[in-house]
Amino acid sequence: MQALRCSHMNQIPIPFFGLALVLLVSLVSPTNSCTEQDKSSLLQLLAGLSRNGGLTASWRSNTDCCMWEGITCSSPSRMVTDISLASRGLEGPISPFLGNLTDLLHLDMSRNSFSGGLQSTSIIIIDVSFNRLTGGLSELPSSAPVQPLQVLNISSNLFTGRFPSTIWGVMKSLVVLNASTNSFTGQIPTTPCVSSPSFAVLEISFNQFSGNIPRGLSNCTVLKLLSASYNNLSGTLPEELFNVTSLEKLSFPSNRLEGALDGINKLTNLVTLDLGGNELSGNIPESIGDLKRLEELHLEHNNMSGEMPTTLSNCTNLVTIDLKSNYFSGKLTKVNFSNLPNLTKLDLLYNRLTDKIPDSIYSYSKSTALRLSCNHFHGQLSERIGNLKSLSFLSLFNMSLTNITRTLQILRSSRSLNILLIGLNFMHETMPEDDNINGFQKLQVISMESCSLSGTIPGWLSKLTNLEILSLNNNQLSGPIPNWISSLKFLFYLDISNNNITGKIPTTLTEMPMVKSEKTQAHLDPSVFPLPIYRGGVEYRKPNVSIGLLDLSNNKLTGEIPLEIGQLNSLYSLNLSFNDLIGQIPISICNLTNLYVLDLSDNKLTGAIPSALNSLHFLSRFNISNNDLEGPIPSGGQFDTFETSSFDGNNKLCGSMLIHKCGSAEAPPTMITSTKLTDYKAAFLIAFSAFFGVGVLYDQIVLSRYYFG
Repeated sequence: MQALRCSHMNQIPIPFFGLALVLLVSLVSPTNSCTEQDKSSLLQLLAGLSRNGGLTASWRSNTDCCMWEGITCSSPSRMVTDISLASRGLEGPISPFLGNLTDLLHLDMSRNSFSGGLQSTSIIIIDVSFNRLTGGLSELPSSAPVQPLQVLNISSNLFTGRFPSTIWGVMKSLVVLNASTNSFTGQIPTTPCVSSPSFAVLEISFNQFSGNIPRGLSNCTVLKLLSASYNNLSGTLPEELFNVTSLEKLSFPSNRLEGALDGINKLTNLVTLDLGGNELSGNIPESIGDLKRLEELHLEHNNMSGEMPTTLSNCTNLVTIDLKSNYFSGKLTKVNFSNLPNLTKLDLLYNRLTDKIPDSIYSYSKSTALRLSCNHFHGQLSERIGNLKSLSFLSLFNMSLTNITRTLQILRSSRSLNILLIGLNFMHETMPEDDNINGFQKLQVISMESCSLSGTIPGWLSKLTNLEILSLNNNQLSGPIPNWISSLKFLFYLDISNNNITGKIPTTLTEMPMVKSEKTQAHLDPSVFPLPIYRGGVEYRKPNVSIGLLDLSNNKLTGEIPLEIGQLNSLYSLNLSFNDLIGQIPISICNLTNLYVLDLSDNKLTGAIPSALNSLHFLSRFNISNNDLEGPIPSGGQFDTFETSSFDGNNKLCGSMLIHKCGSAEAPPTMITSTKLTDYKAAFLIAFSAFFGVGVLYDQIVLSRYYFG
């Protein structure tokens, strides 16, 4: 076990995730030289490193160590007081000789690859986050001297085990403890609440703490930040916790907490309340209005219910309200949003709210993100939404909206829109062809899927020159694929599946610039996603590079697959299934080296399977069932991993995995079952989430309902 020693026989190991809340103090001094003992100790540190990040050039034995890079000395005594070596690519043990720097006050060795221990009796600020320190924290004898340490950041390392209470007992001056992103176990430590009267910050997120929230936290009378997200905590919020009235941030998301929020109104200094991703029940109490300083309210993914309290509008400093995935009901009109001038994000996705969207919701001019999807609102969209001049993200999915033409005419005044999700509305209406539908200059993502819209792919979409994601699937659109698609130079994601599109696949479609060049990156700014979006219940996150998708499945396309399809080098998923395509599988598909999903099933393709397809090393989802292909199935590479159902319905195919072996006299039927489109969708969701973020499947979503929301 490796440890960080803070004095004599006392051992304190140190960790990997630095937080902004830890501010390391740098004291600049004009001193001209340092003591020989301090110089020798620093050179011992340098000598023990296997990677020194170029420090050798600065740290020379014939120069004054007070002038060395990352070193600061005190003015009169010429003693080293500060070491600042963050993000220098250093690797090796933390030298025990640093314990000889008797005046060292501030140590920042974060974001390196340090291991080992540290010995010192004087340090007041330590940041060794983002390193590779391991082991557990050691017990200290009751006779251990008091430590002056005030800030300890051991986050983002590889520490394990429990927090021994004796460590904190000797840290009478401790103010900040950040031990997040390790593998600590046991209960939340409460000893610092008693031993350290100035203890103000406890950050232990992303560990394995378990059990109930200890009542002893009520002894932390000046605690301002308490964060324990992503642990295994259970039980209710203890009443004693509400006595810590100094709290400004209370954060317990992604645990297993239950019960109601009764008593939360006592924490009148709260600025952030984050209890999302738990098992809380009951309603939001009317007393929530007592939290006058509240800016962030996160109660998403719980089992809460009831109506929105009218007093929520008393929290006039609110910036973010996230209540998605609960069971809130009743009319939203009870909340006067015009009293919330700072509100920028409102997320009510997946609740049971009814009646009309209140007009007051359009009065907070600073709004950047609004999601009301999957509630029971009704009626048409109000023209007052044009007041939201900063609105960049709008999701109104599955809200029984009507009159798509009028809706788009209203929304075109929202000049800042980047993402527009309005699928599962306007049922059986006609896709507007109105050339007067303009604006949307900044739009990058638009989804109008699952509306059963008739008509054709409208020409006004060609004016959206910044468009990157276009989703029109699950409608009743007809006519050909327009040639202007290739003029959208940033488009990398096109889904027009499950329509009545006819004609041939135009060669112009294979000229999509963003997908044609595998070196071209997607231009989606991370700020475009102020809220996460979901596709089929899977959370979508911005890809780091342009990972293209082309889904033309379940239409009435005819003719051959154009040879030029092999130009789309960035394609991640190509789905041409359930059409009437003829001819051979073009050999050029073998050029799509980034391809993960290839589905050509349920067409009228003939000829052999190109053997070069086994060079597509990322190909994991492959289906050519129900065609008229013949000859041997390629062997080796990915082909050895595909299910036999991928080849069903091709009676002339042969291969070691089929009943019909190559060279046998007769070719018995190979079809066992036909792969359904929804089976492909489920498989794609798994693959999709692997690239675009952590998948979160909701019970109330059926996978065949495949949409952005």
